Amino acid sequence: MEKDVPGLPAGGRRRLRVSRAAPLPLLVPALIGVAFLVLPLVALLVRAPWRSMPELLTSAEVWQALRLSLVCATAATAVSLVVGVPLAWLLARVEFPGRRLVRALVTLPLVLPPVVGGVALLMALGRNGVAGRLLDDWFGVTLPFTTAGVVVAEAFVAMPFLVISVEGTLRAADPRYEEAAATLGASRFTAFRRVTLPLVAPGIAAGAVLAWARALGEFGATITFAGNFPGRTQTMPLAVYLALQNDPEAAIALSLVLLAVSVAVLAGLRDRWTTAS
Repeated sequence: MEKDVPGLPAGGRRRLRVSRAAPLPLLVPALIGVAFLVLPLVALLVRAPWRSMPELLTSAEVWQALRLSLVCATAATAVSLVVGVPLAWLLARVEFPGRRLVRALVTLPLVLPPVVGGVALLMALGRNGVAGRLLDDWFGVTLPFTTAGVVVAEAFVAMPFLVISVEGTLRAADPRYEEAAATLGASRFTAFRRVTLPLVAPGIAAGAVLAWARALGEFGATITFAGNFPGRTQTMPLAVYLALQNDPEAAIALSLVLLAVSVAVLAGLRDRWTTAS
């Protein structure tokens, strides 16, 4: 690409050639990074048992794990929406002491090892846990090693994705619309329900999809808090782990199902997460 250089005499302007090619010291590591991320996925496709794929994917065990995964991930996303959207609004719109600390605690499951999250859930909601004992004594509710426990574990690791997404959308939304609604006599909750929610609906949808995808792939907290019982707590990632020890071809087939779901989620969020601007 050529550009005129300002300041040079008329007619004698030198044409400056600007190269758009990436310099080699940056290009080579970048290509290595792409290969590092893509090669395992390509290997999964290359080693997939395509001929026996229909038989593997239609087995009762696979459908059982897939159905349980979809149900639990959807339930965990619903829990995250009910609790996470108000929490995101509180963090974005209300000034209160310790708000930074609350935000840090909310995002902690993002960086916490999932197994540690499962242990923490056992200490809190186990039969002898801080709150689990009360649930068991007062209501007869036991969460560990149940399907409800899978939902709790998945919601624990997935909700921060929703909260961060919705909080960012709320901060980007113009608060003057809510102020205008308040001047017309709307209560703060009415303004939230009639004005704010429609404004941030795309952000909520994106956060819900991210939370759902994270819940669908959850492994560590689930196996620690809910165990690995077929038909009750064995989700797809747990089935992949178990199949890898006894039937690698089945593990690859199950992995491809999760890969397809991930690609579908990425395609659905392409405008929000895969564009540079």
